[in-house]
Amino acid sequence: MSTKTITVTEAARNFADCVNRVRYQGTTFVLQKNGVSVARIVPEEQKSCTALELATALAKVRLSPEESAAWLHDLKEARKTAVKGLKIIEPK
Repeated sequence: MSTKTITVTEAARNFADCVNRVRYQGTTFVLQKNGVSVARIVPEEQKSCTALELATALAKVRLSPEESAAWLHDLKEARKTAVKGLKIIEPK
């Protein structure tokens, strides 16, 4: 499965082709307007997980102390780029 970035205008002009590529090739389209990503067209079978599903999956993971430290570092870095205004509760 691939991801392709196109303008909203391109998507409008080629909508049927985009939908077919999403359905039959698994392509994801990122739609941009004035250089800013505003929407995605994704295959239906690509589902995101809920917080509960993520927590359940993470509860089954066993990491070494080094892996845990690296994971925490990556999580903190990801939080720096999180959407502004999102309330983040720091782990104790």
